[in-house]
Amino acid sequence: MRPEMTITDTPTRSAPADARRRRTSFWRRNGAAYILAGPFYLLFLLMLVVPLGYAGYLSAFTDPLVGGIEFVGFGNFVRALTDPLFLGGVGRMFWFLVIQVPIMLALSLFCALALDSGRLRFPRFARLMIFVPYAVPGVVAALMWGYLYGPEFGPLAQISKFFGAPVIPFLSGDLMLYSIMNIVTWGYVGYNMIVMYSALTAIPAELYEAAKMDGASQWRIAWSIKIPSIRPAILITVIFSVIGTFQLFNEPNLLRTIAPNVIGSSYTPNLYAYDLAFVSQDVNYAAAVAFLLGIVTMAISAVTQLRSRRNTKEAAE
Repeated sequence: MRPEMTITDTPTRSAPADARRRRTSFWRRNGAAYILAGPFYLLFLLMLVVPLGYAGYLSAFTDPLVGGIEFVGFGNFVRALTDPLFLGGVGRMFWFLVIQVPIMLALSLFCALALDSGRLRFPRFARLMIFVPYAVPGVVAALMWGYLYGPEFGPLAQISKFFGAPVIPFLSGDLMLYSIMNIVTWGYVGYNMIVMYSALTAIPAELYEAAKMDGASQWRIAWSIKIPSIRPAILITVIFSVIGTFQLFNEPNLLRTIAPNVIGSSYTPNLYAYDLAFVSQDVNYAAAVAFLLGIVTMAISAVTQLRSRRNTKEAAE
């Protein structure tokens, strides 16, 4: 006699088939996306996640001259938080951030608005000339400006001597940080300008036409329409600038060959971590310094983003 099929048997027997059917449908819809994104995730894992994990592992140990490797937990982080060299470099970069980033982004925004206004002659040539400094490698830019800053044979010093004016000590302790600010600003105004200008070109022209019909001037259109519309692009440039500030390395590293008495091994946190790892051979403490530097960068970037969102929300209300 054939056994009768009960009601409870049907869903039990069809559940595996339904699950296989759902998996097949899922991979048909999304399989290509996962395959194409796979190389990125693999490189992200190998080049970022694994090195970060290894650096975190190294930061938990110390290797004194006597006694072998010792586990210290967060001891290296506590040491860094009380290290005047590291704290001095962070404070110097914070001052760099407060002064250089607003000036650079203001110049970038001004150039982007000028190009978008349509009133410049030869706009393509102007856009190219503003962007060209970004195409110059950072090492070449630092060497070039180091030659211009030279107090003996630099062109700026020669011009000052020719006119009988005092030579400005660009490479002195009082002006060195501002000289580096000038190099970074010269190199990155064009990049940030391109980001903002690309966002400006995406604004609908109907908004401009409506504002002109209401009698708005070009300055009013720029302040009330253009700048609020590209706020996300401005935020991106701010975050990138914050990250770039605390990653400053090439300029001080090259200029300290010209002014070794002004730029020491701890002039910037990145330079300090490099010196600890490859000169002092203290890779464990260097890993802790690098981790703390990353935490500081992420904290400032997060605060900037949260404040921007809050301001946008308040403006919308």
